[in-house]
Amino acid sequence: MTGKNIYMCGVGGQGIGVLAEVLIQGCLRAGHKVKGVDTHGLAQRGGIVISHLRLGNNAHTPRIMPGQADLVVGLERLEAYRAICHMMKMGGTAVYYDVEYQPIAVRMGQSDYPTTEQLAEACQERQGRHERVVLEDLPDPRMQNVAVLGRLAGLEVIEGLNAENLSASLTDVLPRYVLEENLAVFDRAMHISAAS
Repeated sequence: MTGKNIYMCGVGGQGIGVLAEVLIQGCLRAGHKVKGVDTHGLAQRGGIVISHLRLGNNAHTPRIMPGQADLVVGLERLEAYRAICHMMKMGGTAVYYDVEYQPIAVRMGQSDYPTTEQLAEACQERQGRHERVVLEDLPDPRMQNVAVLGRLAGLEVIEGLNAENLSASLTDVLPRYVLEENLAVFDRAMHISAAS
């Protein structure tokens, strides 16, 4: 397969590191060559957390250039919106968990927070598609990353990132004491109908 770029974003504490590691392991299981890098910012204070994954033989550096992401994976609506506007390529795909972590500028009325409609419009401007993920009665907000993984498995946007490879990778990455509950969230999200 030709190279693919996956750009992940969220805020500190949402589990971008776990999401990235599971996707790396899933890509390796699918036979892809992978290069990746994380940028954490002030993660402990709810700062922006970003991870870049590049697949394929021609990925000589892990960093994705603006406008070159085939897949944007967001764990928070504002960060997903920013990534779509700046990082997603024409015809790309965005999968995001629809939750709000409003930065100070929004809370002080100095900036607006994007609506789901604005996010959809940003995707349409890039002739791309988007998938909004929300699970009712999520046992723990820290499982939003696993819900997104479940939708990615259901959509199989990247060849080989399917339920078998991603659930096996999740099993390898997560501690045993949280595994069963997380796999249940993964399975639920994989089978939900499109919410976008």
